[in-house]
Amino acid sequence: MICAHGIFRRLALLFALVLAIAGTSAADRKQFTTSTTLAAEASTLTKLLDELHYNHDNVRSADYANVIPDYMAELDGQHLFFLGSDRTKFSNDYGKNVYYNTAFLGNINAAYDIFYVYQTRVEERIAWIFEQLKSDFDFTTNETYRADRAKSEWPANATASDELWGKRLKFELVQELLNKKTPEEAKTQVRKRYERMLKNLVEIEGNDLAELYLTTIAKLYDPHSTYFSAATYEDFGIQMKLQLVGIGALLGVEDDTCIVKEIVPGGPADVGRQLKPNDKIISVAEKGAEPVEIIGMKLRKIVDKIRGKKGTEVSLMVQPGDATDSSVRKEIVIVRDTVKLNSARARGAVFDLPGTDGKTQPIGVITLPAFYGPADEGDTDAEKTTASKDVARLIEQLKQQGIKGLVLDLRRNGGGYLTEAIELAGLFIHKGPIVQVKSYTGEIHVDSDRDPKIAYTGPLALLVDRFSASASEIVTGALQNYGRAIVIGDSSTHGKGSVQQVVEMKQLSRQLALSPQKTGAAKFTIQKYYLPSGASTQLKGVIPDIVLPSIEDFLPIGEADLPHALVWDQIPTSFFDGEPLDAKVLTPLRKSSTERQASLEEFAYLRKNVDWFKARQEQKLISINLDERKRQKAADDAFRKEMKTEKERLSKNDFPFKTFYLGPPPPPKIKAPKKEGDDDDELDGALDENETYVKADVHLRESLRVISDAIALGQNKELWASNRAPLTSKTGG
Repeated sequence: MICAHGIFRRLALLFALVLAIAGTSAADRKQFTTSTTLAAEASTLTKLLDELHYNHDNVRSADYANVIPDYMAELDGQHLFFLGSDRTKFSNDYGKNVYYNTAFLGNINAAYDIFYVYQTRVEERIAWIFEQLKSDFDFTTNETYRADRAKSEWPANATASDELWGKRLKFELVQELLNKKTPEEAKTQVRKRYERMLKNLVEIEGNDLAELYLTTIAKLYDPHSTYFSAATYEDFGIQMKLQLVGIGALLGVEDDTCIVKEIVPGGPADVGRQLKPNDKIISVAEKGAEPVEIIGMKLRKIVDKIRGKKGTEVSLMVQPGDATDSSVRKEIVIVRDTVKLNSARARGAVFDLPGTDGKTQPIGVITLPAFYGPADEGDTDAEKTTASKDVARLIEQLKQQGIKGLVLDLRRNGGGYLTEAIELAGLFIHKGPIVQVKSYTGEIHVDSDRDPKIAYTGPLALLVDRFSASASEIVTGALQNYGRAIVIGDSSTHGKGSVQQVVEMKQLSRQLALSPQKTGAAKFTIQKYYLPSGASTQLKGVIPDIVLPSIEDFLPIGEADLPHALVWDQIPTSFFDGEPLDAKVLTPLRKSSTERQASLEEFAYLRKNVDWFKARQEQKLISINLDERKRQKAADDAFRKEMKTEKERLSKNDFPFKTFYLGPPPPPKIKAPKKEGDDDDELDGALDENETYVKADVHLRESLRVISDAIALGQNKELWASNRAPLTSKTGG
C-alpha cells in the first residue's frame, strides 16, 4: 500500500481547455457524443462512488447540482470567460438531474453543451483582445486588478466582462513591461499567448471533456478521487514515468498554467535544488533554441517538451510559487536524467554545537526525503535499500560518532510506503501500535511495530513542515503519541490522512468487461488513517509541540485548502504503552525556544521575511499603474537584496557539520547562467553549489538547540517526568 501525498493528484486531468480557432463557424466545430461504453462507465463510476467511496454517506444526490459550477470552474478556473448568466442557465437546465442522468442513463451531455458555450465565449473574447491590442494603453490610471479570481464570481453580463477584461489585459501587459519588454514587444507576447490558446482547441476531444466532467463528479466525494479515461489509463504507467524521467518533477495544469506538484527525490530537479513545488513553469527551451511559452498547453504536450535525451539541458522560465509579485521570473537549467535512488536515499550528518562547558556537543541529523521501498525504480540494491533500513544504518554510523541527540528531518517528505512508515517508527520505540486504518465499512485495523529492538534510545526531535504528508504524518503523530520525540516546525503538517485505490472499470461491470472498446479507471478513497490515540491526521495534520515562524503557513498548500476535503474525526484509542510529553518536559523546552525566538537575530530575520510575504499575500488587488508597479518592484528587489546580505551574515554562525552518505554523494547542482536584470530571489534558502545543507537554516538550527536543551534536562534527574531522561526510549534508562 502506498500513501504518497499527491502522487496522482490532478495528474493528467487538468487540461488547458481553451477555445475555438478565430473565425471558425459553429457548424465547423466538433460535435461530441457519448459512446455506449462511455455511458456505461459514467453510470458505473457514479454507482461505485455512491456505494464504496469512504465518504459516500455524506454525499447526497442533491449535492450533484454542484457538479455544474465546479465543471465550469475546471474549464474557466479564473472565472474570466463565462458569464454569471451562464451559470444560472446551466444550473437551471442541468443541475437538478446530474445524479439521475449520470447514474441511471450514463448521460453526460451537459459536459459537451457547457463546453460549446465556453468555446463561443472565449472565441469572442480573444477576437476582442486582438482588437484591443491595436490600440494604445493608459498605464497611468489608479486601477487595480484581482490577480487570483479563482473564488470570484463570474462577470454578470457582457458589459461587466468587458470591464474586467480591460483591466486583465492591462495587467498582462504590465507584467511583460516589468520584464523589460517594449510596449510593442509586450503586445506581441500577449497576442502570441492567445493565438497559442486558440490553436490548442483543435486537440480537445469528447473523451477529454468526459474525463474532466466525471472527475468533477468524483471530486464531490474528496479531492483525491479521479476518473481516468481509457486513453489516460492505458498511458497511466507510462505517463507517470514521463513525468519522473526527464527532470524528476510531477506536473499538473491549473488555470492554463503548468504547476510543479512534487519534486521527485533523487531526480535532476531535486539534485539541482532550484525548482520547487508550486512553482509555475512559463516557458521551456532547448539549449540554444528560443523558449516556447507553455501557458494554455495540454499537460502531455508540456511533458513532451520538458522530456528529452538523457544528458541534454532544458531551460525552464519559472514564476516561483512563493513569489509575491507575479511578474517575477527565474531561469532554471536542468540536465535531463533518470531518477537515481541513491540520490534520494536518506543521508546523515553530525553537527557540533557549542556546549556550556566549552566542549562541543555532537548532535545527529538524518534527512529522509521519502518513505521509499525495495521496489522503487532505479534501485540498485533492491534487497537492502528501504527507508527504514537506511535510517537504521545511518543511526549506527552517527552513534559511532558519539552523538548525544538526534533530529529526524521530514520536511518536504510527501510520504511513500506505509510499511516503511511503520518500520521506521519502530526504530525508536519498544513495540506497539503505529497507525490505525478505518475502511468505509467502519472496520478498524491496527498496524503495529512488533520488533522489540530499538535502533536509537536517545533524545529525539522530529522536524516537519506543511509539505510533510501522509507517511510522514503517521510517523510524526505516532512518536508524538508515545512521547518519544518532540515535534518542531510549521503550525501543522499537510493533513492528508486518506488512502486511495485504482480500479479498472472493466473489473466493475460485466457489460464493460465484454465491451470491445477500451475502458478507463477510477481512483477513489477507501480508507482513512488514524494515530494510535485515535485522532485523525486528515485535514488538521499533526500539530508540532514547538511552532516556528514560517512562510509556508501563509501558502494554500495544505489539505484544508482543497475543496471537498474529508473532515477530521476521531476513533477509539488503541492500546499502546505511551503518552504525550509531560508538561514537566515540554514546558521548559518550549519556554527556552520562545525566549530564543524573541532574542536571536536569525528569528528577527525570519519574521521579517514572513511579515513581508504575508503582507504581499494579503494584497489581493494589484495595481495596473506602471509607475506604481515599478516602485513596488524596486522596493521588493531592495528587500530581497537586503535579506540576502543578512542571510550571508547570519550563515557565518552556522554550526559546523560532517555529512554521511549511504550511496554516492549527489553531483553539483546546475545553475542557470546569470543574466542582467534577472530577479535575485534568495529568500527560499537555496543551496549553494556542493552544499548539503542550506545556509542559515533557522528551523534546523533551532531543532538542534531544542535537543541540546533536552540533553541538559536529562542531566538532572529531578527534572525528569518519569524513570528515564526526557525524549528517550523506555529501555534507554
